[in-house]
Amino acid sequence: MYPNLKPLSAELQSLQNSLQEKGVKYAMASFVDIHGMCKGKVVPMSHFDRMVQGSELFTGAALDGVPQEINDDEVGTMPDPNSATVLPWNPELVWFASDLHLVGQPFAGCCRTILKTVLKQAAEMGYRFNLGIETEFFIFQETDTGFGPVSDRDTLPKAAYALPTVLDNYKILDKIVSAMNGLGWDVYSFDHEDAQGQFETDFTYCDALKMADRLTFFRFMVKELAREEGYFASFMPKPFANQTGSGAHYNMSLADLETGKNLFEDANDPSGLSKLGYQFIAGVLNHAKAIVSVTCPTVNSYKRLVRKGSMSGFTWAPVYVCYGNNNRTNMLRIPLGGGRVECRAADISTNLYLGAAMILAAGLEGIREGIDPGAPHTENMYLYSLEELKAMGIETLPKTLGEAISAFAADPLSKEVMGPLMYKTYVDFKTQEWEEYHCHVSDWEIQRYLKFF
Repeated sequence: MYPNLKPLSAELQSLQNSLQEKGVKYAMASFVDIHGMCKGKVVPMSHFDRMVQGSELFTGAALDGVPQEINDDEVGTMPDPNSATVLPWNPELVWFASDLHLVGQPFAGCCRTILKTVLKQAAEMGYRFNLGIETEFFIFQETDTGFGPVSDRDTLPKAAYALPTVLDNYKILDKIVSAMNGLGWDVYSFDHEDAQGQFETDFTYCDALKMADRLTFFRFMVKELAREEGYFASFMPKPFANQTGSGAHYNMSLADLETGKNLFEDANDPSGLSKLGYQFIAGVLNHAKAIVSVTCPTVNSYKRLVRKGSMSGFTWAPVYVCYGNNNRTNMLRIPLGGGRVECRAADISTNLYLGAAMILAAGLEGIREGIDPGAPHTENMYLYSLEELKAMGIETLPKTLGEAISAFAADPLSKEVMGPLMYKTYVDFKTQEWEEYHCHVSDWEIQRYLKFF
């Protein structure tokens, strides 16, 4: 059954022994679909040697956006030993992030492999891509009328930083943060965000592949921990029309591959950013509309990327292709102190493997071509009219998933990053998603038009 099975290396044998000594009974060979959601199989530790050599096979045609036909050979998982994560809520299980292989070779439609390919390009230029993600999400409970916040005090129209409602949610938040810290992620703060039932955790950055693995596991873990408490976690970008949505701001920098030195730092720059950092920004801005189709990948995402809409105040989400200093009205922000670039045009539904691949490739192009992004914007960009912005040469981010996918399809960078197979798959899948939504008759339409005409 496994003709090419080899004895485990000393490192893998040590890992297996260590996990079994900790009481781990089963290993999960996990990979992601187009949404960045965990899929996989569960393998007894007695078959660990087979699992780490690709024994677990999957029919890609049974999944969203894993580009295969039903007559194709199955794809197999190749687990990354460095990603081994014992489940905090069930230590009898260990989770592995995996690459997909097809007939012994990396599968062109594997999201994790796509990111690794761009990371290799960065490494060839002498860079390591460091990434931090601000995880915003909702914790809800089911109610007679649908769903709502856990706390009956979580009713403020501007709920940001409310300590009483943090305390009301303390048990579930403590479980989440304790689990993250138990995994060595180093949470340095958490808080109640701007919308009712919305929270954020902030934890230390790491290299982009590890961060993509961590965000993938984070969403999986938070859902399970919330369920244990009788709640549910939502990573929908914008559940409420009149409240803010959940971002997943990308905090990015390049480090020297040999020394680890942050190459985006420059103490002599007014914003603390190096020339390399500005070139990275320029590359991202040049491909912003295509990038957003991946960092904001759902129909619902574009109800977050509005300046005001039906809300009483501004949304805090970027809508313009521009950058600035510590100014949250730009798509790209240079936070106080410099040394990194924050992309605010990303939400918590992002598949980080694909989003990080797109934004890194764009930034590297800006560096290779030495592009200047122009002067930063330090003013409140929301206060300009569209006519004023047009006169300044500032474009608007896509307003719908349909616009975003058109931009993605038209940008040559998309196919370069994704490869022909995943490029076509992404365009086709997201176009269908948009068309299905566009054909849907909503409650708003019924209420507005049914008896009006």
